[in-house]
Amino acid sequence: MQSMAIPFPNISPELFSIEIGGFELALRWYALAYIAGIVIGWWLIARALKRPALWPDDTPPMDKAQLDDLMTWIIVGVIVGGRLGFVLFYQPAYYLANPLDIPKVWQGGMSFHGGFLGVVAAVWLFSRRHGLPLASMADALAFSVPPGLMLGRTANFINAELWGKPADLPWAVIFPGAAAQDCPGVEGLCARHPSQLYEAALEGALLGALLLYLVWKRGWLKRPGQTAGLFFAGYGSARFLVEFFRQPDAQFITPDNPAGWVIGAGGWGLSMGQLLSLPMILIGIAAIIMARRQERTGR
Repeated sequence: MQSMAIPFPNISPELFSIEIGGFELALRWYALAYIAGIVIGWWLIARALKRPALWPDDTPPMDKAQLDDLMTWIIVGVIVGGRLGFVLFYQPAYYLANPLDIPKVWQGGMSFHGGFLGVVAAVWLFSRRHGLPLASMADALAFSVPPGLMLGRTANFINAELWGKPADLPWAVIFPGAAAQDCPGVEGLCARHPSQLYEAALEGALLGALLLYLVWKRGWLKRPGQTAGLFFAGYGSARFLVEFFRQPDAQFITPDNPAGWVIGAGGWGLSMGQLLSLPMILIGIAAIIMARRQERTGR
């Protein structure tokens, strides 16, 4: 029943704003989530580097100075990869016609899968440049990322964006805005799945808690590549599942394809998020198998 739905909380997307010389500068929750996620990730890795016993041969893959340098590379990878991923995966036709809009990240439009690829490229280049073990470097990033994901998805909720499909559930949320209220077949206010919070719980809290437990209590860093593999498979699986409850991106919805599938038609198919998550799941499973096989063979 719509009467059981939860009204959207009155939270401003801006934490605060100030005006300087006629220009308004604002700190948004989404930007704060990025900053806090990077700081927490840095802190987690720094703590792990102080525990040599966690790593293969009791040797951390890098030192504190290298970690500090790596964070700069990662920030660039997130921004460039996230933006280019959104351009290429979600709105290539628009940006092909308006290439000068590509750098305008302040207008919105970032892709997690693109940011993920940007970070992969940054870590690979940094590891090659400094002669660091790539698999253990990937493991370090893997267990440090989920807190940032949790904060980022929570910020998506505060921004009232990336909401879910219409739902008749006690915890469904009535999001503000005309687009959120446009629910075919629904009269009056439209309640939707808070899919951002589903992702925050699965990709952030649950996956993060599991990875930290396995790293600190079960010695998973001893097998290089295993922790990264679990992150890939875990994130991909969580995202694939939540896509069933998440509203498809508007550019994929047409009268002939109201479900927004990018593969398939009618009553079945895959969304863009699911299509991009499948390779992550397969790569993650393969990484775990390879890590365990290398340990058995002693390589």
